[in-house]
Amino acid sequence: MNHHRRRMADHPCFYGSAQGRWGRIHLPVAPECNVHCCFCNRRYDCANEGRPGLTRRILNPDEVLSYLDEIMKDRTDISVVGIAGPGDPLCDPERTLKTVKAVHAAYPDLLLCLSTNGLNLTDHIADLAEAGVTHVTVTINAVLPQIGSHVYDWIRIGGKVYQGREAAERMIFRQREAIYKLKAKGVVVKINTVMLPGVNVDHIPRIAAEVAGWGADVMNCIPLIPLPNTPFAGLGKMAKGRIDHTRSLAALSIPQMYHCRRCRADAVGLLHQGE
Repeated sequence: MNHHRRRMADHPCFYGSAQGRWGRIHLPVAPECNVHCCFCNRRYDCANEGRPGLTRRILNPDEVLSYLDEIMKDRTDISVVGIAGPGDPLCDPERTLKTVKAVHAAYPDLLLCLSTNGLNLTDHIADLAEAGVTHVTVTINAVLPQIGSHVYDWIRIGGKVYQGREAAERMIFRQREAIYKLKAKGVVVKINTVMLPGVNVDHIPRIAAEVAGWGADVMNCIPLIPLPNTPFAGLGKMAKGRIDHTRSLAALSIPQMYHCRRCRADAVGLLHQGE
């Protein structure tokens, strides 16, 4: 198939102008995670829900090209291949790097992206950029430790588990460092922030201002989907007016994404199409 070299602005998740023309393929090759957020339910094998972190199956890196070939033979509307879970792509960086290198070699015209919590990102930025990664989304739910300590149940670095304020401090430091280094490599950076009523919603304008200062390009404020059997199951859903107001305050510091579909980890196609 003859593909035209994709422009950076053809990424439908980063640029609203691309969402009706270009689609994405998410490769569910990242089963593990090094952070446990208080809103996350690690049950990822549901075929009947549509939300981040869900997939029908986990792909092995060796399966990726045959999986992609089967999809791409019938489509001309795919501009980007991404890794967005169901865990964190850099919890097992070798697995992720093997995947992106294989995809870039076979489909050099497609954009490559990944979505990560940023905890283990810094040490792998050079390799990711060399492998062809053009866009990275970092999920940042706090930039102050006293707030982050309520968001993260635990984080794991080099086999050691941290909790509370120390976990939040380490998380924020590593996220900030990673974004600076991503921008130094010319990578387009989007920030995802989950809006947690009573926890971080009033803090989001501060997050927006901080990440803009670090060099991030765009921000996506995502309403919480309360999940059973999680510490934040009882927070409830935000009213549309509160969501809009929060985004408008964040937009004073950094451009906002308004068309997020909260995609599954195995999403394929245009953003507005069913999974």
